[in-house]
Amino acid sequence: MNNLKKKDFPDIEKENDSTGDYWISCTSALATIFKTNNKDFIREKNEYLQLKINAASDLRTKNRFQKNIDLLSRFEDFDFNNIKPDCELKYLKKSDDKSILKISGLPVYANPSHVFSFSKEEEHEIGAVWFIAKKDGFSKNELAMFADVLYRYLSIHYSADYKVNLNYCVAIDVYKTQYVNYKQILNNDLNSSLEETIDEFMSFL
Repeated sequence: MNNLKKKDFPDIEKENDSTGDYWISCTSALATIFKTNNKDFIREKNEYLQLKINAASDLRTKNRFQKNIDLLSRFEDFDFNNIKPDCELKYLKKSDDKSILKISGLPVYANPSHVFSFSKEEEHEIGAVWFIAKKDGFSKNELAMFADVLYRYLSIHYSADYKVNLNYCVAIDVYKTQYVNYKQILNNDLNSSLEETIDEFMSFL
């Protein structure tokens, strides 16, 4: 809020690069598995992280790698086919200049793990998946905010060329191995408090 009051929005990409993402080992591995359908990568990644643990001298570093191993291991029985279409996917390159969405005057960071297109019944469609990690995880309604952001991201940047598929605007809570899609919000099965949260945030500016 202090940065916004200065009217100098923080460069989120640079901040992420400089501070690092605590869960990046896990989330990047899951993004790879989503794309390749190779669940053996869980074992391979965990073995690599174990080597990093053995080589590290700092306890905090060891703990970070171990926690990434723990979260990644939870996906050994996860069916990735439930969160993507049963057809050939074309993965689209994400542009950094598309990451910031202005929603009700607030810059919101959208960082999908993958954006993909596919065709069914001669209609070109677009979807996205976002693996998100947080200690203790999210409630489903909290997770719905990420699916809401994904839908807006796809609508703004891709709807001129593709139909946005509501079933495949998917946000996945890595800690709880649970996921939601935008169709659930539209059907009132879940409540996205994105607008409400932004309004509350903006009231402090």
